[in-house]
Amino acid sequence: MNKEPSLLKKGDTVSIISTARKVIKKDIQKSIDILTSWGLKVVLAKNIYKSYHQFSGDDIIRKDSLQELLDSKEIKAIFCARGGYGTIRIIDKLDFNTFTKYPKWIVGFSDITILHSSLNILKYCSIHSFMPINYDSVSKKNLKSLYTILFKGKNYIQCLSNSLNKTGLVKSELVGGNLSILYSLLGSKSDICTNNKILLIEDLDEYLYHLDRMIISLKRAGKFDNLNALIVGSMTKIHDNKVKFGMNAKEIIKYHTEEFNFPMCFDFPVGHQKNNKPLVLGKKSQLDVTSKIVSLVQ
Repeated sequence: MNKEPSLLKKGDTVSIISTARKVIKKDIQKSIDILTSWGLKVVLAKNIYKSYHQFSGDDIIRKDSLQELLDSKEIKAIFCARGGYGTIRIIDKLDFNTFTKYPKWIVGFSDITILHSSLNILKYCSIHSFMPINYDSVSKKNLKSLYTILFKGKNYIQCLSNSLNKTGLVKSELVGGNLSILYSLLGSKSDICTNNKILLIEDLDEYLYHLDRMIISLKRAGKFDNLNALIVGSMTKIHDNKVKFGMNAKEIIKYHTEEFNFPMCFDFPVGHQKNNKPLVLGKKSQLDVTSKIVSLVQ
């Protein structure tokens, strides 16, 4: 059973950091205002407004800034400001030993999948969620969901079923995140185990042929062999070549997983879209896929 960091309470200190692409003040001001309204004290990481090419500071300052937060006894949650690319450049230089003494929530998605995977291997839960750069466009309902996870430890997501779904009810640990990141971690020490788990995948700005390659690679690596269920979030802005691939994103995933009997759902409200529901990775969750409704209880 993975460990969950302590629930937040009013007066707690949290931090916002960018471990990948750079941000400016106006990108995250809304999130600072909202977190403050929740009764939290917000401390900004020392690299937050740094700029080094596309990154929020060079690898050294991004690593040092995150390490400082991981080691902090006072910080109770780390909100990753945005994704982009860059967290993988610092992951092997991070030390999680002190984190295990003072565990805290790490919140984010997309490029942050590598942090989620690293924490999962250490048996700690984390939160797959919209990030501070998104707070301007996040619905009040989804903000309330994140608040409920952080302060009350509960989460419930429901959506309409898709005709491609495979029905079933499972209760298993939830893992995963961005497909491109999961694909890039195959064979590395950050590669997650999917045996007897529910796997979540989502992606953005990929070509159909490469999506096909990534799904095949996960399959060849045995990620579907002992899987209990598959959740497919949004596949956003997926491209085709001049010579058409012949299948869309959902059809590709369905085709390569057809032989397996685990429940599967498409169009789950998670990923690079406006309705990006927060959920807890590493937590035992109940997924119920019926012909009409899909629900996830955490």
